[in-house]
Amino acid sequence: MDVLIVDDQEAFRSALRDLVCGTPGMTLVGEATSGEGALEAVERLMPAMVIMDVRMPGIGGVEATRQLTEAHPGILVLLVSVEPGDPEVVRSSGAGAFLRKQQLSTHALRDAWQAHVR
Repeated sequence: MDVLIVDDQEAFRSALRDLVCGTPGMTLVGEATSGEGALEAVERLMPAMVIMDVRMPGIGGVEATRQLTEAHPGILVLLVSVEPGDPEVVRSSGAGAFLRKQQLSTHALRDAWQAHVR
C-alpha cells in the first residue's frame, strides 16, 4: 500500500520514513511539509494512506484532511499529533484514525489500515 507522509518537521518526517519503510506491505511514495503540499501530492501520487500532522503552517492537517477525504472518499488519513486528539474534530475531518506521535508503530499503522479496509 502506498503511503504519503505530511509533517512540517524534518526530524519527524525522517522517523516516519523509517517507520513506513519498516512496515511490511507499505511503500513510501512521497512527503509533504504542509496541508497545501499534501493536497497537491495526493493528486499526483494517489496514495492509499496519508499520515498527516495536525498542526502545520498554512491550512493545517485537519482542514487538509477534510478536503482530501471529500475529494477522495476511499483514502485513509491518519491524523497524528504530540497532543491528545479531540474525537469530534477527528470524526468531522473525515480522518480514519488519530494517533499520538508517541504511539506510532508498525502495529499501529497496520491496525489503522485493517480497520479502514473492513
